Amino acid sequence: MEVKAYARHIHMSPQKIRLVVDLIRGRQVSVARSQLQFMNKAAAGPVLKLLNSAVANASHNFKLNPATLYIKSVTADDGTTIHRWKPRAHGRANPIRKRTTHISIVLGEKVEKQKKQEKTKKAS
Repeated sequence: MEVKAYARHIHMSPQKIRLVVDLIRGRQVSVARSQLQFMNKAAAGPVLKLLNSAVANASHNFKLNPATLYIKSVTADDGTTIHRWKPRAHGRANPIRKRTTHISIVLGEKVEKQKKQEKTKKAS
């Protein structure tokens, strides 16, 4: 079972968010939460909020146990870029790009070996 959650138009550059996202990819939810809570990066806040939302979706909508969940995949993609101009000397102008990010997270459920063996016995 896969559970998905999305956060769109986060006002932070994708490069900054990817630094945080790369650290939690493939980890269990409890380990990722503790890492994000004590991380000294501004991007950890939106990522933690999205992770909590995905876990809430899994437990409420699909009745999954949060202790068995892990982060299957997480991506930070470019969102829309807001273009502004900053006046400079001699009538020139420099561009300012205010970047946004779309974050998507997919949670998977770790199935124990005993459950897998029971399923194969029932199938045969």
